[in-house]
Amino acid sequence: MENRELAGGVVLRPLAAADALALASAYTENRAHLEPWEPVRPESFFTAEGQAERIEGLLGQCAEGAVMPWVFEAPDGRIVGAVTLSGISRGPFCSSHLGYWVAADRQNRGLAGAAVAQVCRIARDTLGLHRIEASTLTENTASQRVLGKCGFEPIGLAPKYLHVNGEWRDCRLFQRVLHDGPPTP
Repeated sequence: MENRELAGGVVLRPLAAADALALASAYTENRAHLEPWEPVRPESFFTAEGQAERIEGLLGQCAEGAVMPWVFEAPDGRIVGAVTLSGISRGPFCSSHLGYWVAADRQNRGLAGAAVAQVCRIARDTLGLHRIEASTLTENTASQRVLGKCGFEPIGLAPKYLHVNGEWRDCRLFQRVLHDGPPTP
């Protein structure tokens, strides 16, 4: 897949094995910023070795068609965010889950919305997916606004849906229907 400019020179590009050190740095730099929204991470997650192992797993799942991971790369080469389609399913479901994050110093610049819009286009035009589902913690109104601007509709509340920051948390569920054509193989 090709690189796509988002905003301010930041590019959305596929995750690569060579990203381990830059991704470890990005997660370390944004640890406190992301902590309220993510699962508790082991210390190894914040190391280049831990990220290399994680990336190897993601790229293996990508080769199998189950995951599509991208990173946001700033003009200086820093990774300032990521977006992933996971749980890609074919057949009559033809759907996936969306997750993303943006670095603390890149908030409110339109990066999340631009990335989500690009990924929705790729999901529809390249992957042939019918729908994408996303969830947010009930209090994550910023992410809910991004999803709404990108055509996602609320579909419900899921009590104790995700184990985030050490406890089971309620989430709002969203979906975006990408097309109404028949499923692709």
